This record gives sequence, C-alpha cells and structure tokens, in this order.
Amino acid sequence: MASISGNAPQHLKQHIAQLFEWNYDGVRFATSIASRVKLTEITINESPPQPGADSKAKTARTAIVIAETTVEQDMVNGAGNMHGGCVAYVVDICSSIPMIALAKPVKVTKTADGEEKVEYGRSGVSQALNLVYHAPAPVGTPLRIVSTSLAVGGRAMSSRCEVWDTKTNRLVASGVHTKMVPTIPKL
Repeated sequence: MASISGNAPQHLKQHIAQLFEWNYDGVRFATSIASRVKLTEITINESPPQPGADSKAKTARTAIVIAETTVEQDMVNGAGNMHGGCVAYVVDICSSIPMIALAKPVKVTKTADGEEKVEYGRSGVSQALNLVYHAPAPVGTPLRIVSTSLAVGGRAMSSRCEVWDTKTNRLVASGVHTKMVPTIPKL
C-alpha cells in the first residue's frame, strides 16, 4: 500500500487495497490474473463546474486510478494476444476502483486513541461494461490501466477505462463501466 501514490487519504488507499486483494484470495474467478494487477496511484481531483453551468453548481470530484500489469501466457487467446475476455475482466476490476474512491463512507467513528475510523460500503453490481478493442497486446506487453470516474450518485455510478501498451504507447482497449447499488428486496 505504501507504493500507491496519489493524493487520496491513506485510509481510503488501505480500504481499496484490501478490496483489490479480495479479488485474488485464491477462490474467486481469475485470481491468478487479478493478483498480478498492481495499483500504483489513486488521485482525487476537484474540478470547477463545466463552462456554462449554473453559477450555483457544485465543484465536481473526479477519481483517477492507475494500475499496471504485464500480459502473460494465461491471459492470451490462440493468436497469442491478450484475450478480449481477459481485457474485460481487467477493465471490470480496475474501473470499479474510482467509483469506490468517491463513494460516501457508510460509517465514521473515532478510535480510543482519537483516530478516525472510516467504513465504506460496496461498489455495487455491474449494469453495463462497454469495450472497444484498439490494438493487440501479445505476451510480455507491459500495460498501464487508467480508470477515471465519470459520475457517482446515490445508486448509479460510472467510470471510463483505458488500457495502454506502455512500450509502444498504443491504446489496447477502452471502455465505460456502469454500476449500481442494488436495493434490498422486500419479502
């Protein structure tokens, strides 16, 4: 976690790192792939209202999360390039992080020594994951995954994600991920 740069609060980086590690606990789908995706930066920016917005419009917050991995043999298709399903999986887990970074804490308490303890909720469930594949990424390709929040509301949230080949500076894939926090069913 000390290796995660960016201006996000340390407790938020710790929470996200723990959630990210949950994806590769050895019992979930594709844990060998998730364990090789390393978070490198979590930054939260304040941006002014868009030009032409109402003068009473609030400042918007944007989260940017950067992760890195390298394409390995268990990630490729028959042609030796990163499989589209693997790209979708990496985009799914990485693009969820900016949404989590901007989610409101569920509970904030003070510990006995006066430190603040922050508890967060879940990131919701995927509604849509739309991808565009731009270039192949063969075995050995170093990837940089840049995910940016688009909108985080009370129940619905979205982010965009770009997967870059850092050796050639080519865009491998891009996507938009929409999630929502489900309601508890009334029985």
